[in-house]
Amino acid sequence: MTNVAIIYYSSTGNVHALAVAAAEGAEKAGAEVRLRKVTELAPAQAIAGNPEWAAHAESTKDVQEAVVEDLVWADAVLLGTPTRYGAMASQLKQFIDTTGSVWSRGLLAGKVYGAFGSAGTAHGGHESTLLSLHNVFYHWGGLIVPPGYTDDIQFQLGNPYGVSHRSGDGGPGEPVLEGARYQAKRITQMAAALARGHAA
Repeated sequence: MTNVAIIYYSSTGNVHALAVAAAEGAEKAGAEVRLRKVTELAPAQAIAGNPEWAAHAESTKDVQEAVVEDLVWADAVLLGTPTRYGAMASQLKQFIDTTGSVWSRGLLAGKVYGAFGSAGTAHGGHESTLLSLHNVFYHWGGLIVPPGYTDDIQFQLGNPYGVSHRSGDGGPGEPVLEGARYQAKRITQMAAALARGHAA
């Protein structure tokens, strides 16, 4: 069985919805999935001042927080984040910055990686945010598997780097969620194929 870790940060729920859909796609493809959120760094006062943020924090309080061991366990990893000025959110970056001890031992190399996200507007940093995560995967020695234009859903969504939602339109609709399921399915299949190749 292929182990897939889906690790994300979400403030008001859009990226969480994508992460849940991705978990569904990976499980349907036969993976064992760990769905994990990263630690929230924002002060409680800031969260309480935004009703959507506060509601999302409460509704996902039982989602386990990611630890570095989740990356080591996984054969494939999907990282998700909202856009912050064209790059990943600081909460996800802080988690990534704790991986040095396993990275230096080569424990993150040779895995399959992908990214997904959300930005407020059509040109709000969708691609640059995903590419900022790809830069991390290069350093880890990972194999990046983007969705590309390998399924009809991708021609509807239009982002070959990874699924990304325009949050200014509200929560993710079914096409975007289906894209997240497809991306996770593809990554699971590629990780399984890689494992078969190593075994042979």
